[in-house]
Formats: sequence, structure tokens, C-alpha cells
Amino acid sequence: MQRQILIQKARKVEEIKGLLRKYRTIGIASLHKVRAAQLQELRKKLKDTAYLQVIKNTLVERAISELKDLPNIEGLKEYLKGPNLFLFTNLNPFKLALILEKSKVKGFAKAGDIASEDVIVPAGNTGLAPGPIISQLGSVGIPTRIEGGSVWVSKDTVVARKGEVISQNLAAVLSKLGIKAIEAGLSLKVIYDNGLIIPEEDLTIDIEEYKRIIGEAHAEAFNLSLNAAYPTAENIMILIQVATSEAYRLALNADIPTPETIRDLIRKAHMEALALSSKISS
Repeated sequence: MQRQILIQKARKVEEIKGLLRKYRTIGIASLHKVRAAQLQELRKKLKDTAYLQVIKNTLVERAISELKDLPNIEGLKEYLKGPNLFLFTNLNPFKLALILEKSKVKGFAKAGDIASEDVIVPAGNTGLAPGPIISQLGSVGIPTRIEGGSVWVSKDTVVARKGEVISQNLAAVLSKLGIKAIEAGLSLKVIYDNGLIIPEEDLTIDIEEYKRIIGEAHAEAFNLSLNAAYPTAENIMILIQVATSEAYRLALNADIPTPETIRDLIRKAHMEALALSSKISS
């Protein structure tokens, strides 16, 4: 029996080594408080782009130790703690991180959960009848009043800051108020990308900020190409318009007749003749 177990482990280690060699991107995500339904949904979403597997950390560590041809793969060992999901893919690591981030859903908090953002109880009617709920709300710092037979929250109240632990009392109150205070889903701890170790904090991308930066860079490059008169597909029409305008002014100032300038040259000559005639008369 023991021999059979050892053989199975050896086969699993070989399988892991094959996966590590096959895919350029390997992600390690924490399974802490991840619900089975969410994991199943993610498997469906990534079925054509990533292979997901829950593997024992000890087996992955053994496989890594036996691989000598993958650069920096040893750097993954420090992330082999707690329950993990391993993602094998050829996706861009930041695209993978973005997919996982978008797959997160809001859920009701339980005692000990960490607030994913500032938790705010908004002012207004709770829809709850007066009773023990008043003292429960008060115990977590929520001011209340009775109006029209219902309990009302007097003002917007921050009951937990991002990163704070949610107590059992607060979790119960938020549940009664229907407020979902945590984000449930996979959180990437690290990604190994073809020799590069990218930790969680470097995988977060502010898409809107990047759009702004790219937009500013595009505008500056466009203005530079215009000022340098460097033709591109984007600026050629404007450069032609600028060149036409400058050529027209040059021809007009140099009294060069063209189909475009002849009317203005005649008008210019007429005005100069009138001015000269006026001076002669005076």
C-alpha cells in the first residue's frame, strides 16, 4: 500500500513538471474562503485558455526542486503556503489577473472576514421594525431614529475601513441590512511568467489610469509630429491643410497669381489703388 502511494506521488510530480514546462505562465491563487460555486464558474470561464488544478504544495515544491531548466522557478516556493489553486496558461499574466479580478463577486461578511473596501451603511429607512435591532445597530456605532414605524439610519456611517476585520456583531448587522461587505473570489498571490516572478502587488492595473496616460502620450506624439511636419496616417490631412494655408499666404504676399489667389490679389490691388488714388487726390 505504501509503495502504491509513493508511485502515485511520483507520477503526480512528473505530471506537475510537465505542466510547468508546457505553459509559459503559472499562477498561484489562494483558496482561502473561496466558495466551490465560484471556483466552478471560473473553471467554465477559463476552460479554453487556462488549466486549473488544486495540488498539494508539497508535491509542487518537489516538482520545482527537480526542475533545473526553468529560470527562477525556485522563486515560487515561498508562495506555497495555505490552500492554493494553480493556474497553467499561456495568457498574458496581467490579462489573467484582470480576469480573476472581474470574476469576484460581492458577498455577505462572516465573522473574521476582511473588508475589501470601506463599508458604509447609508442613511435611510432600514425597513426593520423597532426592537432589538436598535441596540444592535448602536453597538456598531450606527445612529438611528424611529420614523413611520420603522428604524431609520440617521446618517451615512462608516462601520469598517478597508482591510479591517469584521466582527461577529457587525457581520450580523450587515446581513440584516442586506449589505454585502466583502469580495469573494480568487486572489492571485504570484505569477511566474517565462522566468519572471510577479507578486500580487505588481499585478494590479488601474485600467482607467493607463487609458489616461496612453491618451496623453498619443496627444503629445500627435502634436510633435505636426510641429515637425512628420507625415503619418493620423496627421497627413492636417499637414496638407497647414501646407495649403501657408502656401496660399506665401503666394498672396509674393503677388503670385494662381487659381486660388487671383481673386484676393485683384481685391488687394484694387484696395491699394483706391488708397493711392485717395492720397493723390488729397
